[in-house]
Amino acid sequence: MKKHIPLALFVLGLFALAPEVVAQTNKNALYTAPFGVQAYTFRRSFPNGVEATLDSIKMMGFTEIEGGGGKMPPEEFKKLCNERGITIPSTGAGYEELVTDAAGAAAKAKALGAKYLMCAWIPHEKGNFTLDNAKKAVADFNAAGKILKENGITFCYHIHGYEFQPYEKGTLLDYIIANTNPQYVSFEMDVLWTHFGGGNPVALLKKYGNRWKLMHMKDLRKGTPKDLTGGTSTENDVALGTGEIDIPGIIREANKIGIKHFFIEDESSHVNEQVPQSIAYLKSLKK
Repeated sequence: MKKHIPLALFVLGLFALAPEVVAQTNKNALYTAPFGVQAYTFRRSFPNGVEATLDSIKMMGFTEIEGGGGKMPPEEFKKLCNERGITIPSTGAGYEELVTDAAGAAAKAKALGAKYLMCAWIPHEKGNFTLDNAKKAVADFNAAGKILKENGITFCYHIHGYEFQPYEKGTLLDYIIANTNPQYVSFEMDVLWTHFGGGNPVALLKKYGNRWKLMHMKDLRKGTPKDLTGGTSTENDVALGTGEIDIPGIIREANKIGIKHFFIEDESSHVNEQVPQSIAYLKSLKK
């Protein structure tokens, strides 16, 4: 049976070998936001120990996390994060939960201390996201977003790449953004899925400005075939700066429009190696 090195010990050893990973940013740094991580990145380790996983996240240098405690009560998860100097600016909810119990989703977000709540998937037939799907999402997002706003939470739809189905002179993403109420609905850009679906992240940041509130930082393996399914092998997630996405250009534009929360997300099975590489890459970028 193959033995696995505990994640916390691995990270400590990695940093001992690579002190530049924890180098401080300076006035010429391009990336100046707090370092945040999407909890899904550590989905394999959280079930084996929430506290140990949060210890590892802290040691990597993260001070923000997007997510929740799973089956753990949100107040307890928040306490564990607070003890490690980690805040929870954003959490998530499923589409069905938003439709049926937006107030309950808001209550959980508030218990975590989150200001944002994101939804990352609109139900639809794989590879066939339609205008009817988009119209229903617009209505549901406007309704749920209103309830969330009344409870002090900003709703963000996390785009996933399938929304780039052509529609009129643009795409169904353009339709969704144009028809959702800016008072109730904002957006989170996942730069990998935006690129994968055929979108240009920098151009979309410029086009829609402050409708974007949050960002998932990911990179896509060079030469990966792309389509409109919103899905590819998780092993096509690579360390930032090693794939085909223009990370510096995205950060420059995100800084211009005022995005404050960036979450590294890595869905691969190599997060122990790739996440520290991604942090080091962001710290290496200059204006």
